[in-house]
Amino acid sequence: MNSDYLFPVRQTRRDFLKLAGAATAVAAIPGLAAAEGKKTDPIKFGNGKFSYTLDEKWGTLPADMNYGLGCAIVVDSKDRIIVTSRSANPCVAIFDAAGKLLETWSRELAENVGYSPQQIVATAHGLYWSKEGDAEYLYWTENVANDKGKKIGARVYKTDMNGKVLHTIGNVDKESSTSAKFELTNPTDVAIGPNGDIYVVDGYGNQKVHRFDKNFKLIKTIGGRGKEHGLFNTCHGVWVSTLNKEPELYIADRHNDRIEVFSLELDYKRTVGDVRTPCCFYQYDGHLYVPELGQRVSVLDPNDKVVARLGDGAAVKDITKPEVYAKHPDKFALPHALTLDSKGNLYVLEWVPTGRPRKLTQA
Repeated sequence: MNSDYLFPVRQTRRDFLKLAGAATAVAAIPGLAAAEGKKTDPIKFGNGKFSYTLDEKWGTLPADMNYGLGCAIVVDSKDRIIVTSRSANPCVAIFDAAGKLLETWSRELAENVGYSPQQIVATAHGLYWSKEGDAEYLYWTENVANDKGKKIGARVYKTDMNGKVLHTIGNVDKESSTSAKFELTNPTDVAIGPNGDIYVVDGYGNQKVHRFDKNFKLIKTIGGRGKEHGLFNTCHGVWVSTLNKEPELYIADRHNDRIEVFSLELDYKRTVGDVRTPCCFYQYDGHLYVPELGQRVSVLDPNDKVVARLGDGAAVKDITKPEVYAKHPDKFALPHALTLDSKGNLYVLEWVPTGRPRKLTQA
């Protein structure tokens, strides 16, 4: 297979029959199953229009696989749910909406980006799905790490849905027509504008926001560390909102506990408060969904008003410990990313050792 492909190996029918056999012996993810031998009521989140029921079996992996810290979760046009976590087996898991495991990517991913699986674990972070014309693409964001004195990561890849690398920017070894060096110190997220412009936030690094054109040519940079508008303290997530007539850029300024809103030209417009360490965004049915590392998910209307809060676990002592959050499946510990499928079902991934990807079915 061409080395331009990140994920050249696709599992065969025999592979999945083997996985299916192993899966029958797997207990549900810790905290999601009812107590052994006991029947419990469905686990509910939210109310009214924003009412959900937890699908306790969705996202279960075979016995020989496990999630790590939950990085990103996206949905494509076929309602396939793509999950990335800091695990070497698998690095990526793809499910259908019903919870069937379709593909896993691990060793092949590491080999084709020139990393070991453990180096993938050290750098994995963001993933963004984009529909551009009739085609779909994935944008992968790597954190930075040191491996035996060498800096690895700190790159953004654009690939097609088969994993073919179309462009790379950041900490690259060699420049070419599709690979460019750029000072990304520790990027966390990407968003794409209606005209193809690419927005990258350096949220774990120098706190800058970069705007590129569709060919990754730099247009403008703003930011730096601080509390004033236009400065950030962990600009972790970025999203182009089209909830209103004029598209706007939303930036999750996590440790300033706010959302900063800009024009697509990166001019400051306003601040949205009443959030608790926001991580990123997803837009669905006229609302913006925000996973907050502060133990909850918030839903905003087009006027930036909070209309729903889901699974607030802040009042649970030690909720971030696995043995505690396992006992509170109706609460969130550290929501890091989320997405919604075409039917409005909500998928949440957490920055916890088990990843805890969960499907909340719309009631």
